[in-house]
Amino acid sequence: MSKLKLLLTGSLAAIVAMFFLVSNINAREAERVSLNQVQGIPQNASVNSEWAKYYPRQYSSWQKTKDSDDLEDMVGKKPQLAVLWAGYAFSKDYNAPRGHYYAVQDLTNSLRTANPKDAETGPMPTSCWTCKSPDVVRLIEEDGELNYFTGKWARYGGEVINSIGCKDCHDPKTAQLAMGRPYMDRGLASAGMNTFADSTHQEKRSLVCAQCHSEYYFKATDNNGKTAMVVTFPWKNGLTAEGMEEYYDEINFADWTHSISKTPMLKAQHPGFEMHLTGIHGQKGVSCADCHMPYTQEGAVKYSDHQIRSPLETMDRSCMNCHRESEEKLRGIVKQKFDRKEYLMEIAMDNISKAHLETARAMELGASDDELKEVRTHIRHGQWRWDYSIASHGSFFHAPEETLRLLASANEEGQQARIKLVKILAKYGDAEFIAPDFSTKENAQKLAGLDVEKLIQEKLEFKRTLEQEWIKHAKARGLYDAENQKNIDDKSSFYR
Repeated sequence: MSKLKLLLTGSLAAIVAMFFLVSNINAREAERVSLNQVQGIPQNASVNSEWAKYYPRQYSSWQKTKDSDDLEDMVGKKPQLAVLWAGYAFSKDYNAPRGHYYAVQDLTNSLRTANPKDAETGPMPTSCWTCKSPDVVRLIEEDGELNYFTGKWARYGGEVINSIGCKDCHDPKTAQLAMGRPYMDRGLASAGMNTFADSTHQEKRSLVCAQCHSEYYFKATDNNGKTAMVVTFPWKNGLTAEGMEEYYDEINFADWTHSISKTPMLKAQHPGFEMHLTGIHGQKGVSCADCHMPYTQEGAVKYSDHQIRSPLETMDRSCMNCHRESEEKLRGIVKQKFDRKEYLMEIAMDNISKAHLETARAMELGASDDELKEVRTHIRHGQWRWDYSIASHGSFFHAPEETLRLLASANEEGQQARIKLVKILAKYGDAEFIAPDFSTKENAQKLAGLDVEKLIQEKLEFKRTLEQEWIKHAKARGLYDAENQKNIDDKSSFYR
């Protein structure tokens, strides 16, 4: 009898346990299904907080991009930059990028965007907003692409207020990955690649990043008698540094003329996508999101982590899914790659900076443009390859061999320029010329002809005046995301 009771008791316990297990599975499945379905359409989709009630996990993780708030003054850390970019806005102010949360704020604070007085003044075109905000996607939809690209940066100061977020990469009606910047498809087509719509989902997980993390230039385009500076990818000759260099040389394009050496220069933007494709991860089909937005599991729910940070901070989810080495060993490998890049980068920067200064001395002594033509070509190509190789920041990891190859090539171009300059300087009686010291930010910016204190005071005036008008306008339009402006860190390279 006791055996029968035990059997009945055990069976009943098993039935109860099975009931709770099935209930739990059903509940988790219902949660999973509900999260994988469109839960609502944000009313004002360029305001990031509008997405929170529909996609709370993704939004909460996006908010953590605010945690990456360290501001590193790169011109202070590497003063050569002020000489390399003399005559270009980046010589004034260039900081290592912070989290996506700060994209709009950091551009607004930068000395590069100067002190516009109204919607029609200032040095920068509207194009400079393009990769900073989901408001850009909205403005292209509302105004049309050519109209968006027409005019001054300050024109949209009260309209571009929300930092990189949901609508940049997602269709608010379906939450599917989407491309809101038409120039991306034009670039892909020029390179003979599939457009966004024809790409696989895995490819799209990189392409939504590539719309901003790529090399581009502003192509002057007629817009009913006005000039639109349209973001354009130089991919006609391929997605390599040399292919883009050839493209720019063919159309005789220069981002600016160097104020010290008078060389027509190219400025690399952030060719992370192109560099990634040449590395082992890109060649194996690993997407940007696989490493920088790894999947996170909460119960039955699996979602992409939108904090968007270095994979070294999420190695258990980003790296260890594929790698079998220890985390410590992988970190050591990454450090080795970084140190090698730093070593070659410093040599290239020093050589090319000195080439600029030696060219200036040759001009001062009377050297002609014809005599300096080959020198300037070496400088142009060398600096382009240096800049291209490191401008995407993670290139030493994404494509370490290509990064080192380009830095070696950049250094060779710089050396060739300097060898030719020795002969020219000797011809004009100054073979012993030594380039002036640029080992500090102060010295380097002085050589670049900058009055930094004046630039700072002008920027502070802008922040007291026009920027406040922009904020009022954004609030009146319902664009101001009050939740995400609370206690925002307002750092810059010149005030903290």
